[in-house]
Amino acid sequence: MFKGSLVALVTPFDSANAVDYPALERLIEFHVDAGSDGLVIAGTTGESATLTRGEHVELIERAAEMAAGRLTVIAGTGSNSTAQTVDLSKAVGGTAIDGYLVVVPYYNKPTQEGLYRHFATVADAVDKPVILYNVPGRTVADLLPETTGRLAAHDNIVAIKDATGDMQRLPDIRAVVSDDFGLLSGDDFTVRPFIEKGGHGVITVSGNVVPRQMATLCRLAADGKAAEAKAIDDTLMPLNDALFAESNPIPVKWAVAQMGLMGPGIRLPLTELSESQHTAMLEAMRTAGVGLGSSDA
Repeated sequence: MFKGSLVALVTPFDSANAVDYPALERLIEFHVDAGSDGLVIAGTTGESATLTRGEHVELIERAAEMAAGRLTVIAGTGSNSTAQTVDLSKAVGGTAIDGYLVVVPYYNKPTQEGLYRHFATVADAVDKPVILYNVPGRTVADLLPETTGRLAAHDNIVAIKDATGDMQRLPDIRAVVSDDFGLLSGDDFTVRPFIEKGGHGVITVSGNVVPRQMATLCRLAADGKAAEAKAIDDTLMPLNDALFAESNPIPVKWAVAQMGLMGPGIRLPLTELSESQHTAMLEAMRTAGVGLGSSDA
């Protein structure tokens, strides 16, 4: 089962706006050392929408090689085309990934039956497990619990990342899936209560900046150590706010750059974090115990 703190990794770019593979290796080592349970490569936070197909495949392949089995690696391969999703998923299927994160198709607004057929078609085509990703704030279409239940019956669909921010979704989904179906929060604001109410972990943005704290929070919440989990969660809330002050991954890429782990590169149409947000971000990072200009977070 996929569980714990799974970090939706930023994709570093160099001064020429190409993928910065030395920086990628630094990031992966940072997460291995900090105890992250896994990484999602080329997800929303990894700016998948601006990667060419060649970059997308190479990024996943090289990240899996760098991780070398020391943490779980999940490939973001979803799109709003079923055929393209299958094609990309199969292209990286021979790499050392552990599974796929496949987002609800965006923009074209499929019906629930269309969503069911999309995910079932992808799962039929690949040999590694699929995690459903529901984020209606970005996709418009919403994967409803009853459709999730239908999909959970597929042998190759093993979990869902729920980024609705609606805590009622958790019991609604639990009611229609088996006990071994993975339930992952896609919302750093609610990860603690999500796990305490039966979830298994989080695919996190904040974990890029505070991997050790997020991994510890997940473990404490899973172990029923509510007071200790809340104490960590309270220190992270200002950072969670700051990291979503502008569209993800604008704030988190700026924050990781301040830690000295990579440069500030980001691809249009996204732009660097507004200067008006810098002070609040730095203060939130300090409150969360982040070492600036180093990898001591």
